[in-house]
Amino acid sequence: MNEERAPYDPMPHGPPEVGVGPWPGGRDAWPDDERYDVALLAEGDRRNVVDRYRYWTMEAIVADLDTRRHDFHVAIENWQHDFNIGTIVRTANAFLAAEVHIVGNRRWNKRGAMVTDRYQHLRHHSGPEELADYLHERGVRLLGIDNLPGSEHLETMEMPRKVCFLFGQEGPGLSERAREVVDGTFSIAQFGSTRSINASAAGAIAMHSWIRTHADLSTDAAWRG
Repeated sequence: MNEERAPYDPMPHGPPEVGVGPWPGGRDAWPDDERYDVALLAEGDRRNVVDRYRYWTMEAIVADLDTRRHDFHVAIENWQHDFNIGTIVRTANAFLAAEVHIVGNRRWNKRGAMVTDRYQHLRHHSGPEELADYLHERGVRLLGIDNLPGSEHLETMEMPRKVCFLFGQEGPGLSERAREVVDGTFSIAQFGSTRSINASAAGAIAMHSWIRTHADLSTDAAWRG
């Protein structure tokens, strides 16, 4: 008989309950460290976080992530309440993006983020022009990812270290305003019959391209499960 899994558990297999129970040994054995959350120590930590952050407060986790965030940003146009935004935010958290930018409507569908937005810096911009100004003031190139005529190949480009990948809405892609302000457009090579791939999948591919080029994989900072 299949047991009901926690709604925040992303894994389809394995034990039905994720995380850990109360701190072993009871209150007298609690660590004397302000990073730990007393409620989690007492009740257990069932959050979808890696083991090194078990029992930590959310604020402590964000502070630790801030010491080693990567130099790439991700931006998504949000004119139609695109459900892909949440999934892109979750992937940006996994690859430790500097910031995620929501362009257009301030409100967005958070379901796909699976609460990872709490650990990721999010910034809102009213339009692509505002986004471009913000990034260029900080020396960050703004690259649109879309299979537009004239787009260069993401696979063969020289990946900048300080870059922001901008994605349009699922379906229409980058808006005309976005195409006018980006520093270039790049497409992901496809060989099948479909005209495009899902926006969240494209986001994961672009972010991982940056990881392959610039991330330090020589230490245990890269979580391997």
